[in-house]
Amino acid sequence: MELQKMNGHSKDDGFDAVDNMAENEEFLPHKSGVKKESRFTDFEGKTSFGMSVFNLSNAIMGSGILGLAFAMSNTGIVLFIILLISIAILSAYSIHLLLKCAGVVGIRAYEQLGNRAFGPPGKVLAACIITVHNIGAMSSYLFIVKSELPLVIQAFLSKHENTGEWFLNGNYLIIIVSVCIILPLALMRQLGYLGYTSGFSLTCMVFFLISVIYKKFNIPCPLDYEHDNMTFVDDVHNGTDDFCEAKLFTVNSQTAYTIPILAFAFVCHPEVLPIYTELKDATKKRMQTVANISVLAMFVMYLLTALFGYLTFYGGVESELLHTYSRVDALDVLVLLVRLAVLVAVTLTVPVVLFPIRRALLQILFPDKPFRWVVHIGIAFCLIFLVNLLVIFVPSIRDIFGLIGATSAPSLIFILPGIFYVRIVPTEQEPLLSRPKIQAACFAGLGFIFMVMSLSFIIIDWVTGESRSGGGH
Repeated sequence: MELQKMNGHSKDDGFDAVDNMAENEEFLPHKSGVKKESRFTDFEGKTSFGMSVFNLSNAIMGSGILGLAFAMSNTGIVLFIILLISIAILSAYSIHLLLKCAGVVGIRAYEQLGNRAFGPPGKVLAACIITVHNIGAMSSYLFIVKSELPLVIQAFLSKHENTGEWFLNGNYLIIIVSVCIILPLALMRQLGYLGYTSGFSLTCMVFFLISVIYKKFNIPCPLDYEHDNMTFVDDVHNGTDDFCEAKLFTVNSQTAYTIPILAFAFVCHPEVLPIYTELKDATKKRMQTVANISVLAMFVMYLLTALFGYLTFYGGVESELLHTYSRVDALDVLVLLVRLAVLVAVTLTVPVVLFPIRRALLQILFPDKPFRWVVHIGIAFCLIFLVNLLVIFVPSIRDIFGLIGATSAPSLIFILPGIFYVRIVPTEQEPLLSRPKIQAACFAGLGFIFMVMSLSFIIIDWVTGESRSGGGH
């Protein structure tokens, strides 16, 4: 993130009366009294409110949207909606904790919150968690490009099989995409400039959502036998209606995975403070509104995608929704266009995810240095090069992603915001046993429970080996 000016600016940089007043507005109850005004010293933002919403929404939205219909099939409609609402509210509350801490510290940097809470070790810990998590996210997006783009090109060329041409080689394609699209966008000096590409990325996902809704009314259940390449057709219990019946509540061996899946679907916290930094006329209330709108928009998209995807295939939905449509008709033009739109969306999300990694590295390696293009470009190039190597040479990285996600995502959403709030907010403002701090501590404890649950699921998968075959990502 372009917060390189963070420690080098003078006290009067980027201040105004509105900012000072609004940064003192509180979202949680606290004892009344005179408070010390927060003064931000890092950056004067120029990104509009709308662009900030696009960037944060794009940061929230990930490839996990393709697995939500499968999650609904393992919980039932009502239980899924309850869980989705709960996670969305918790995510918005987590962002509130970060913004409140930023107001106390006087600087909008995740790493600086760690430094204020636990000193240099806290700063390094926050930077490492952000770096590891976002490298995993970037790699997962490029894995989608590696696996899906050759199939899309193959379909457009009406080829029935991959005949080995270089333009059907996923490794070559991710290098081309990284050099021609991702790297130029990652070289932008400010994240706000990516608001346009983020808006286009979101438009692609809206097209995906509209297509999912449309397909609900065009795919029969059980499927016609002309579509009998769907594996679950044979499992329809003699054509009974039970298979094509929506379940409101259901519990099975996969149900326990739903909470981590939904929690990870709302991870955007490394991007929150950088977006806050570049927001024009930035105040805590204004940024909280950006976050609330973004979370609400993604909640609606997630819910509709999961609901209509599930109501299309019911018990036959796979863990990767697009793959399920492809098995109905691999040459369906609409499905092909949707796959292309998803590819565009995940590709344009990679630069947004890269910015917080660069910001974290700048905080650790060059904390007091002025902006330098050489460093800015060098970090972006090295990160993209590293991610390309991971995607090309690691044949199956699902377990690594799972391990990263099970530790970093709960840390970023729950644990770090909770403990930062308890440690950073002054006791004279909110005593240790005040309701806001008790809530924050419980919030961090909830994240620890999520982490233990997620790691337990991964270990069970490792132990049971092939006994669980979910497919997909």
